[in-house]
Order: sequence, then C-alpha cells, then structure tokens
Amino acid sequence: MTADEFADRVREDNRTALSRLGSSKALYADTGGDIERDTVLRATAEAERAAWETYEQWADEEDGEASEAFAATADEEQGHYETVSELLGEEVEVDDVPAIQQYLREREDTLDRAGGFLGRTLAAEKSKDQLVGFFVGQADPKTTRKIREMNGDLDDQLERALDLLDTLCESDEDRDRAATAASEAIQAAYEEYTDRLEGMGVNPKPVC
Repeated sequence: MTADEFADRVREDNRTALSRLGSSKALYADTGGDIERDTVLRATAEAERAAWETYEQWADEEDGEASEAFAATADEEQGHYETVSELLGEEVEVDDVPAIQQYLREREDTLDRAGGFLGRTLAAEKSKDQLVGFFVGQADPKTTRKIREMNGDLDDQLERALDLLDTLCESDEDRDRAATAASEAIQAAYEEYTDRLEGMGVNPKPVC
C-alpha cells in the first residue's frame, strides 16, 4: 500500500465525519453559533495553539525522525497561531482543549501518535477549507490570503505524517493500528462537533 493509498483509506473510512467537519456547521459549532470574524479567528487561534502545544510535547518526548517531524509541525502550528493572533489583535489562551487534541495527548506510543498526526491533518484540511470560504464570503482578502498560506503547510504536514508512518509501519498490523489511531482522532473531532450542535438544538447531520 502506497502512502497516498493509505491516506485515501483513512479518508474513505471517515468520509461522513470529514465531510461534516468541512461544512459551514463546523464553524457554527466552533463559535457557539456566533459566526463573526473575531469569534471565528479566536476559535481558530485556540485550535492552532492547542496543536502547537501537543506537537511540541511530542517532539520533546520522541527521538529521531518522529521528534523531527513533530518539531517541524510544532513550529508551523506556532506560526499559524501567531498569524491568527495578529489578525485578531490579541493573544489567545486555550480555555478548553479541543477533543481531538485531548485524544492525541493521550497517545504514548510513537506509531499511535503518527497515526493520530495523520488524522488531525486530514481533519484540519477540511476546517481550513471552510475558513477560506468564510473569509472569501466576508470580502476579507488579507485574512483569506493568510489562511490559504496556512493551508499550504498542511500539504507538508500530510507528507511528513505519511513519511513517518512509512518508516514506522513494518506490517499490515502496524498499518491497521495507525489507521485506527487516525480514525479515532477524526472521530473525536466529529463527536465534539455533534455534541456542540445538539447542545444548541441544531441537527448536526445535514451538510450545509
């Protein structure tokens, strides 16, 4: 199985969840229904900071290629956080760690972390696409350009995750474990999305 085939496997296994995480309702869930520029940026900054902190911790705890991959990703996520904070005009603390980051922080095995890294990257691709669409609709070219630049880093992160998994996976059992970790990360994000919408009395199922 090639790297691209592995990524496609995870995408297919989580097609519904990823589709809904890329819908406009995801922004509604992330902002508690207050879909305005600053609330969207604040939610984005929290997500980027939480990811930065997770990968930074992993980089410190791992060795070799895994440490390098997580350190590079931590640097990118720190840059994303700083970009969004600058657009917002304020520093943002993480009040509630996103469910996907809670899941990732509970992984202690390198292979599980690499799988979770892939899952988070695939979920982030969807959320970033939705952010671009939102700011295009807001006629905010500066913010749209910055978010698109952040999207470019996700291509590098996907390649990094797949390269790391290629190194770590020595058997079909390893690939199955990694795919499970990737799916569980995505599902953690999806369950949080569902819970938030249901808590606001919104049906999470139809994609809009």
